[in-house]
Amino acid sequence: MSGGLVLRLRPNERVIVNGVVLENGDRRTSLCVKTPDANILRFRDAMHPDEADTPVKRLYYVAQLVVIGEATPDDARGELEDGLDALEVALGDAGGADDLTAARAHLAEGRFYHVMRAMNRLVPLEAQLLLVAKTRPLREPEEAEAS
Repeated sequence: MSGGLVLRLRPNERVIVNGVVLENGDRRTSLCVKTPDANILRFRDAMHPDEADTPVKRLYYVAQLVVIGEATPDDARGELEDGLDALEVALGDAGGADDLTAARAHLAEGRFYHVMRAMNRLVPLEAQLLLVAKTRPLREPEEAEAS
């Protein structure tokens, strides 16, 4: 199969294509999607709203809403741009600059699935930074001023 996105589906795997839920049969299968701008999301890549509990995951979820047809690109664009700006400041030199740049480029092109992928690559970095922040004791205000 050439000339499009190839989906390899597991038995009974579900996928959303342009807002429609499809379920594979009892055997593995491959499908070639010929429409270049089709919105496709495998259920295994979908995030439940309760899981969107960190800044990176919230941006992933917002992009996902566009991919599955529950939000328009115009509705999501501003929130994603603001979130990417905030992440850039929050992450600073901690890493993730390439993924933030990629997410911005994909957002500008209206490629929301690719925004999701860029955010997904940032999840481990965010988890690591949040873990460090939780384990690091807070300094007293007077100590912070002295340093």
